[in-house]
Amino acid sequence: MAEENGKKPAGQALQERLSQVNDRMQDSQAWSSIFRPGSIFRKGYSDSPRNRSYVIMNSVMYHLHPVKVKRHAVKVSYTLCLGGLSFFLFILLTVTGIFLMFFYRPTAAQAWDDIQILQTAVGFGLLVRNMHRWAAHLMVLTVFLHMARVFYHGAYKPPREFNWVIGVMLLQLTLLLSFTGYLLPWDQLALWAVTVGTNMMGFTPVFGEQVRFVLLGGVEIGTDTLLRWYVLHVLMLPFVIVIFMAIHFWRVRKDGGISGPL
Repeated sequence: MAEENGKKPAGQALQERLSQVNDRMQDSQAWSSIFRPGSIFRKGYSDSPRNRSYVIMNSVMYHLHPVKVKRHAVKVSYTLCLGGLSFFLFILLTVTGIFLMFFYRPTAAQAWDDIQILQTAVGFGLLVRNMHRWAAHLMVLTVFLHMARVFYHGAYKPPREFNWVIGVMLLQLTLLLSFTGYLLPWDQLALWAVTVGTNMMGFTPVFGEQVRFVLLGGVEIGTDTLLRWYVLHVLMLPFVIVIFMAIHFWRVRKDGGISGPL
């Protein structure tokens, strides 16, 4: 009856509507910036030798480096490779952090004493701790300067807008790494820092109190707070930042190398 009256069946109309929404989504700039040409998720993909090679070359698991590198990408510039310096500082923080983990116990009764013993009784302990602390400060600075350089050079424009979002996330993760490490000495500065930070999170709309409770491990600052922030600092945040850095480096390669004139 519906076809006789000139109306399409409800199922066919819904299918056409979903097809229109899918086409509109695949034509959007956000979709095109995430999925590179030749991807099976791009509109108009056909299974051909050319597109299969595109899929391999655009996959982080199959092909990390590009076939060609632009000449400006291998020149030493006045920016001094701020992205590379940030990555180098992250590696330095990882190595020195592993060393510090051998002499540190994340409990309220022992954390401060362990830091003092590390600085006074452990061979090269004070040197390694200062290297870790200053590298953390420098990494925040280099990541910020790297973001500023990308912004003022307009290197966030297509086709690099997706990588710009990844870079913003990496900046936030860097700040979180620095802030969570600030608590670990368990001194007065650390206690007031976590007090201010968790109180700020407590004002988050709707679920602020729940977030504050999770970060504190209870209703007030204690050993559970130190343990949770220690796990965030040495395990969760580094794991997440490594994943985002891998995606970031891959997209730098796939979007034409180190950003130059567009």
